[in-house]
Amino acid sequence: MTTAGSTISASVGAQIRLRREQRGMSAAELARRSNLSKATLSSLESGRSNPTIDTLDAVAIALGIPLADLLVETTLQRPQLVRATEAVADGPQRELLRRVSGGHQVEIWRLRLPPHTGFDGVPHATGTLEHLMVASGTLSAGPADGLVELGQGDLLAFPGDVAHSYRTGSAPAELTVIIASPVIG
Repeated sequence: MTTAGSTISASVGAQIRLRREQRGMSAAELARRSNLSKATLSSLESGRSNPTIDTLDAVAIALGIPLADLLVETTLQRPQLVRATEAVADGPQRELLRRVSGGHQVEIWRLRLPPHTGFDGVPHATGTLEHLMVASGTLSAGPADGLVELGQGDLLAFPGDVAHSYRTGSAPAELTVIIASPVIG
């Protein structure tokens, strides 16, 4: 049985090895450039260690890539299915459905809002975009200074780096929210 920690360590190690090999760099050269011992780098690449952010940052700099590129799985090992869930009691309900990387960090959320509910989103990092796809119901959403009326099947894209809001009327609403944030690095 694998734990989440060992799965993440293995994924990070695989990314380090992949990126090093893509650059034609030996393990010894990457260890030298990142100021790590060969044993430490070997432990990282094998997924046997739990590195600090500073260690991963040193490796990312040595490889010339954003730190976030080491923290994502670039290929799916098997299909990933996210089954629908039931709505729960009162109040907004958010569920992270998937996180995808590749130039942007992409998060896919399910948002369920009961009737007569307001939900205020705080501004995200500069350059972030939000996309809303209404699965059911109606709501007003978008930048706080320019909410748009949306109905079932509507899609709205807007800058997520400004204050934004979601507001339902007399009926509940369910939507998919896709947040694409720039990769730091």
